[in-house]
Amino acid sequence: MLTASSDKTVIAWDCERGQEVHKASDFLSTVKKLLVLQGLDVWLSGGGELRVWSRDFKVLAETVSFSDGVITSLIELPKNCVAAAVGKDLHIFKLGAVGSEKWDIAEVKRLSTHQDIIRTLANVNELTFVSGSHAGELIVWDALDWSVQAYEKNLSQTSSPQDVSPENKLMPLQEEVSIQCTASDGECVFVAVCRSLYVYNLQTKRVIAYQRHAHDSDIQHMATLPNRQLVSCSEDGSVRIWELRSKAQFHAESVPAGFFSMWGFGKSGKQSNNTVKRAVDTGIIASLELIGDLIGHSSSVQMFLYFQDHGLVTCSADHLIILWKEGKRESRLRSLMLFQKLEQDGDLQAWLSLH
Repeated sequence: MLTASSDKTVIAWDCERGQEVHKASDFLSTVKKLLVLQGLDVWLSGGGELRVWSRDFKVLAETVSFSDGVITSLIELPKNCVAAAVGKDLHIFKLGAVGSEKWDIAEVKRLSTHQDIIRTLANVNELTFVSGSHAGELIVWDALDWSVQAYEKNLSQTSSPQDVSPENKLMPLQEEVSIQCTASDGECVFVAVCRSLYVYNLQTKRVIAYQRHAHDSDIQHMATLPNRQLVSCSEDGSVRIWELRSKAQFHAESVPAGFFSMWGFGKSGKQSNNTVKRAVDTGIIASLELIGDLIGHSSSVQMFLYFQDHGLVTCSADHLIILWKEGKRESRLRSLMLFQKLEQDGDLQAWLSLH
């Protein structure tokens, strides 16, 4: 496992023994991004410059220092390329081995389409990736020739003043445009704009659903789950699970607290109106419904990881790491374990006869 710190070091760890294996400390600035290229058996560090490293921490190649900022986002592209966001520009680099211990890293393209600082990069599939900026620009890119497939500005204009909750109607409507992070399920791009969520369909090139007040503060991170579900976490300490529903499901019955409800604890967070406004003329053909609210952190939730067989792990500025389990799944597993235990002890038939 690789970790990078504000002390300008990168460390490789043996996770089984919990011991430091390698350490690099000759960086001129803090390393902001790490990227492992499994197919090439190398890893990259991105900060004031981009470096290519071998598994045993030897520098194979590096770029000159960037004059207009540091790398804020880094993703892998096809054909041994990577995209690095530096300020308002996207730098496309191509990697290649020159010898056993030397590589070449060449900038093959610089894309200056964004008008403001790029906040996020995300892969959609092998052919497409997206970028989002502080000014609210969402750009869909071709991953092979790096051309623009779609350009959207200010997704927040999709919503209307009627979306403001009653307690905020006396306050002036402040336009929130900064894109915090993005995620994709291959069909849609989920975009976090400050504290709001928008669902952008790649085929129709339109916003098909949104949640104006998904959280009370800016969204820090989000990721897609199976079955058209999404998890988002925020500076307000909340972690919420959403489900994208088609137009046919708009008038479905009210949704329970969600898969993780039995594991919620702590003070309840206030959730604004979760009903998504629909208007055919704006292309809103789906809804983003709240199905779970994980209450347990008392400070900003900065990150989470989803494990299909184990649940969700969240970490927060309150110094807590919480493992959340899916209630229904855990109940089934406990029942299965009970039956297996009874069968092993030879008490299954007696238990069945009593019930």
